[in-house]
Amino acid sequence: MPQPRRGRTRSETARRSILEATRDQLAEHGYDRLSIDRIAAAAGVGKQTIYRWWPSKSAVVAECVLDGYVLADASEMPDSGDLRRDLSHWLGELVGIESRKPQTSALALALISATAESPDVAARLRERFSETAQAVLTARITQAERQGQISPTAPAPILAEILFGTLVYRLLSRQDVTQDLIDSLCDILLR
Repeated sequence: MPQPRRGRTRSETARRSILEATRDQLAEHGYDRLSIDRIAAAAGVGKQTIYRWWPSKSAVVAECVLDGYVLADASEMPDSGDLRRDLSHWLGELVGIESRKPQTSALALALISATAESPDVAARLRERFSETAQAVLTARITQAERQGQISPTAPAPILAEILFGTLVYRLLSRQDVTQDLIDSLCDILLR
């Protein structure tokens, strides 16, 4: 027979406040200056509440990302029949181009720092976001190849990595990721 859970039940309201505060504090201060104290103050909870639910700031950041507070859902790409338009829109949504989020670069850098700090966070992010996004993109590229929209000059998974790698590189080097850049990447892919 399972033992009853000890301690307080997790409040969904407090959890959402913590994740929203994490997102906002990341955008404002970056990962290096992010602290549990800052998150707790911004969320209006005690830091012991955060530590009760998450073992570290990287774990809070990971949940923030995985619950959709930072990155868009990567599990579906539109299929209008126009690969270039669909791919451009999907990539733009992933990096927050359309919503004009000024904190996109700061959040991406924070996420990369969190994954570098914790193998568990990296594994969770890879499983729930990276692998999903890569699978969606690979499937769509493969479909476009079968339909003759693009030439199968390189394996679809490699093309997907090239697209993501370029975006991550731009974010890491604090360069703008613009819709023009995404459109150029799509043009290169479709040549």
